[in-house]
Amino acid sequence: MNKIRTLIVDDEAPARASLRLLAARDPQIEIVGEARNGHEAVALIRRLKPALVFLDVQMPELDGFEVLAQVGLAASPTVIFVTAYDAYALQAFEVQALDYLLKPFSDERFHKALQRAKAHLARNPTNAPPTLERLVIKSGGRVSFLTVAEIDWIEAADYYVLLHVGAKAHLLRETITNLEARLDQQTFLRIHRSTIVNLNRVRDWQAHSSGEGAVTLHDGTQLKLSRRRRKALETQLAQSRT
Repeated sequence: MNKIRTLIVDDEAPARASLRLLAARDPQIEIVGEARNGHEAVALIRRLKPALVFLDVQMPELDGFEVLAQVGLAASPTVIFVTAYDAYALQAFEVQALDYLLKPFSDERFHKALQRAKAHLARNPTNAPPTLERLVIKSGGRVSFLTVAEIDWIEAADYYVLLHVGAKAHLLRETITNLEARLDQQTFLRIHRSTIVNLNRVRDWQAHSSGEGAVTLHDGTQLKLSRRRRKALETQLAQSRT
């Protein structure tokens, strides 16, 4: 059984003790350290490289979100936020936290979060961040969630992207390069510097004499295909349809 190196971060000693007690019940969990504040958390994450972190949100000097910002997305472990405030749930989702434990939580709720983390780490032994399943869309003072699988294609618009879902387009403040890194690489493919396509929506594609090409979606939408991305598209489609 591979042990899951786990770090506990909370500025309150009773909270750390409670998390330690609950986590220690699982024989697969190895608690490698505890941090009392954000600065300690950053240092321990960098030094101990835990696979899983139970991370408090509100802490002196550096909060939980600032901890992740300093560590960097690429080096971040799997994170379960632990907090007494539900106001941070949306922000936690935006930084790809795996789960959000709201104090006070039951043993059953903790167990559910832990099992989810174990399942994620089993699927991702390199401890990659969770693949995006939903996106947060903010428009006209309203916040809604968009399931990533619903997206047909994505179009770059400076520091934003347009998410095309059927006849609708949703504006998201994110660069296309950053979003590309967070998507499921088996489903979404960048076919042009300004275009990502959902491979499940591709009807066919054709090459042009210029070396470039065009991708046609099931609804008839045509997208430009760059020359250097043709091979990747051909390979991905062949794999997905075998």
